[in-house]
Amino acid sequence: MKAKWLALLFVLPFAVFFIAFQLAPLVWVAVSSFYSDTYEAWGFGNYSDILTSPFYLQAIKFSLDISVWSSLYGLLIALVGSYSLRQLGPTKLHDFVMSFTNMTSNFAGVPLAFAFVILLGLNGTLTLIMRKYGLMSTFNLYSKDGLIVLYTYFQIPLGVLLLYPAFDGLREDWKESAALLGAGKWRFWRYIGLPVLAPALMGTFVILLANALGAYATVYALTTGNFNVVPVRIAALVSGDISLDPNMGSALAILLVLLMAVITLVHQWILRRSYLNVR
Repeated sequence: MKAKWLALLFVLPFAVFFIAFQLAPLVWVAVSSFYSDTYEAWGFGNYSDILTSPFYLQAIKFSLDISVWSSLYGLLIALVGSYSLRQLGPTKLHDFVMSFTNMTSNFAGVPLAFAFVILLGLNGTLTLIMRKYGLMSTFNLYSKDGLIVLYTYFQIPLGVLLLYPAFDGLREDWKESAALLGAGKWRFWRYIGLPVLAPALMGTFVILLANALGAYATVYALTTGNFNVVPVRIAALVSGDISLDPNMGSALAILLVLLMAVITLVHQWILRRSYLNVR
């Protein structure tokens, strides 16, 4: 009993910080989202305005489009990169790439936006070079496609860090057994490799999706808040001089939380079904 009380005592500071900086703000945002400054009353007015406004629906659509596509591209590239790193083994190149991946996973926000402006902006270095040789004529970094490229860049390092340990679950003797039974590489990956990696792939996709949905500093620094995505709209409602409406911003934030909750629940349901099918 003394050991349990001692363990609870050490957990107490963490619990205090968790309640103060996680639960309490979430509860405050949830409560304030039900008060509408427009109607000056409690209710679902903010949610009704958001779900019937083409402007806010466009922000949700753009956020989902950018997040889903950048997560898919980042996941595919990270999958290939993680497998390649695993095949390299403990070499100097392997250690360098892992160190570089750890470093670039924290390279985001304003520095990342500035770097992309220099490289792929309207007069960026790579833009001018590729335009000179006719390789890129319509690409615009400040459009939805440009933001997908930008988001994909900071998704890749995180995806590699999350997927790399998952390859420990693939045993080398499985490949040898499959080869002895006449299965080629394609059949091995279709029936053994990818099913084993499926939980890690789905979990990584959900984390990448959450990472993209909540990204704010990079897109704001790149477009100065002129591109219509949910985090930019929330910031404009909370701190804007013209469209100041923190309660509406709270409703948008809660919708974002509910969206991620639905995605997470679907992910957990798919995982449970996959485990049942394996059994």
